[in-house]
Parts: sequence; structure tokens; C-alpha cells
Amino acid sequence: MIKDITVGQYLPGNSVIHRLDPRVKIVGTFAFIINLFIINNFIGYIPIFIFMAAALIISKIPFKYVVNGLKPIMVIIIITAIINVFFTTGKVIYTLGPLSITEEGLRLAGFMIIRLIFLIIGTSVLTLTTSPIALTDGIENLLTPLKKIGVPAHELAMMMTIALRFIPTLLDETDKIMKAQTARGADFESGNIMKRAKSLVPLLVPLFISSFRRADELAMAMEARCYRGGEGRTRMKQLKIEKVDIIAIVFIILLMAISIYSRYIVLF
Repeated sequence: MIKDITVGQYLPGNSVIHRLDPRVKIVGTFAFIINLFIINNFIGYIPIFIFMAAALIISKIPFKYVVNGLKPIMVIIIITAIINVFFTTGKVIYTLGPLSITEEGLRLAGFMIIRLIFLIIGTSVLTLTTSPIALTDGIENLLTPLKKIGVPAHELAMMMTIALRFIPTLLDETDKIMKAQTARGADFESGNIMKRAKSLVPLLVPLFISSFRRADELAMAMEARCYRGGEGRTRMKQLKIEKVDIIAIVFIILLMAISIYSRYIVLF
């Protein structure tokens, strides 16, 4: 299940989505997330679904790969749904002991499930189709205007990209440690939730040691390459907005307009 996490991983490719300017993809992802919370009726998620499905098909990302990426958050989705169903006040449609299922609770639970699933898939598309270097350049370029007020744009972009880049690395390291401890008799599968949580505690020490070691190696590698931050840094590839980027921006604006308009549609 650990290897199923897709956020932070990159799948090399030559699709239209892969070739989009990273700034367009970053802004588009933020717009996509905003759309998820603008919509207040289920019919409004239809264009969101179509937009997301089209992005997956064009980017040639295996659908099974994306679905497997939802497995690690299934517990969060289930807990969120249960909390909303039983603890939202409104019109009671069924009583289960001291708990009541309300119509508003079911509706809110449905919204939260859809939002969480779309949120994970949408952010995964960004990292799966954008290399760490392109992601760093895109974030730094978008944050450049903030340099006038003293915001270290390059350093922030570098830290965020390194954090994303190391997610799959740490997950792979965790998987190796779990297999090593399982071979020595550790049990991570049996027992209730509390027992499983306690069994994961021995993973923390070797994982922290491994993380600090990797951080030290990364710092030494950057220093050996005379890395001194963004000042005076040049790039072999300059970011340019092409025709395909403009088309993508138009679709993003159209999706935003549809999402805003859907708030005023009274359906279900």
C-alpha cells in the first residue's frame, strides 16, 4: 500500500500534458482545487470529472495506477464520511441507537468523498507529469513578484520541490524497513487498529536516521556542485508560454466559469 502513493512521483512521458508549461499546470491545479470547494451541488462535479478524465487520457497515465493511489487514503475517506453522516444535524432519516443519520449528513459526506478523491487525483496528475526541476522553476517563477517584499522565492521553491521529490524515496525506504523487520518476526498486519499503530513505532527510529542521512548527503552534493541559491543562477531551458499553454489556460478559465455558474443551479 505504501508504494501505491502517487503524490510526489514522476512518470516520464511526451504527452501534451507533460509538455505544458509548469506554471500553467501549477495554476491549473490550484484552480482545480478551488473549483472542488466552489461547487455546492452534485451536478457541478460532472464537468470536473470530464476535465480530470480528459487530463488522465491525454497524459497517458494508467488509470489503474491512479486508482491504486487512492488506497492509502481510503481510511481517511471512510472516517470523514462516517463523521459527516452521524454528526451533522438536520432532517433525520434513520436512527441507530444514540446516533442519527440525517439527509444533510449524507449529502455532506458525499461532497467530502468526491472532493477528497478528486483532490488526490488532481494533485497526482501535477507531480506525475512534471519533473522536479520543471516544478522548481515553475514555482520560483510564480513567486518571483514576491521577491520585492523580501520573500525568498528560489529557496521556497527548492524546499517544496525537495519535499515532494523525497516522498516516494521515503516511502520506498519505509517499505524496505518493514520487509526487513517482517523477516525478523515483526507483525504489521494482524490485530486491531491500535495494535497495528503500535507496531509501526519501531519504524520511526530507522526511518528518521535514514532521512537525516539522506538530507546530509543531499546537502554535501549541493555544496560540492557549488550551489549558492538562486542569485546569479542561469537555466538551460527558459520557460515560455506556447499556443498549447494558452489553450489550456482557456479551458481552465472555462472550468472556473462553469463551477461558479453551477452554484446557482438548484438541482441536487
